[in-house]
Amino acid sequence: MPLPLSPLLPLTDGRSIPQLGLGLYKVPADEATSLALTAIDAGYRHLDTAAFYDNEAEVGRAVREAPVAREELFVTSKVWKDDNGYDETRRAFDASMRRFGLDVLDLYLIHWPVPSTDRYVETWRALVELQREGRVRSIGVANFHAHHIERIVDETGVAPVVNQVELHPWLPQRELRRFDAGRGILTEAWSPLARGRVLGDPVLAAIAAKHGRTPAQIVLRWHIQHGTVVIPKASSPGRLRENLDVFGFALDAADLAAIAALESGERTGRDPDLD
Repeated sequence: MPLPLSPLLPLTDGRSIPQLGLGLYKVPADEATSLALTAIDAGYRHLDTAAFYDNEAEVGRAVREAPVAREELFVTSKVWKDDNGYDETRRAFDASMRRFGLDVLDLYLIHWPVPSTDRYVETWRALVELQREGRVRSIGVANFHAHHIERIVDETGVAPVVNQVELHPWLPQRELRRFDAGRGILTEAWSPLARGRVLGDPVLAAIAAKHGRTPAQIVLRWHIQHGTVVIPKASSPGRLRENLDVFGFALDAADLAAIAALESGERTGRDPDLD
């Protein structure tokens, strides 16, 4: 039986995004279609992939075969950093859409700014044009610091609707979340569980026991209550359902304070300014 659907969060372009989705990073291509269909059957409506993940074709197949209308599903992909640049991005988008076998994409992101090559503004201009042409419904960025966002907005007049960044209790990105919120940008968390490493923390274990939940559910609920879009990865039907089943309870002020104290600044990925 499907779980209740994730809430929808409004985007500044008039569209909306399911707050909790399935991240498909490192999901092998030969498993991606089955996993995505299992997730949709469980109640997921948001699938997050990227050209770099090498499973766009399989995710597209799941969307086409899903027993729900295409309009009910929200599909995100990203242009890889090797394709930053106006013309390169447009070619990369065309290639992604051929792999997906879809007419339109829901959200397209710049995967990394790569400031060393200084091409992310050109890449953003390509995304703006793709949206104007109706080929993608919403556009955003990933792994952007505030100064990267300020620059693309200053030079194009168009702000992203989403900024997808590494975000978890060790790295809560407080200042960036405030910056994004002040500009109407939704912050979206990749590595929301710190690749599972944060789950062994005894603070989270105690909060989980208090609520009769798992540590993963506690962390995902923490994201939800902060208004973050969150895309945990899962590889089994049980874990898919567990990750989605986080809307029937709430963390209290003491829980949130205890989790806030876990901040260490530790990353599982790279700082975007170092590329």
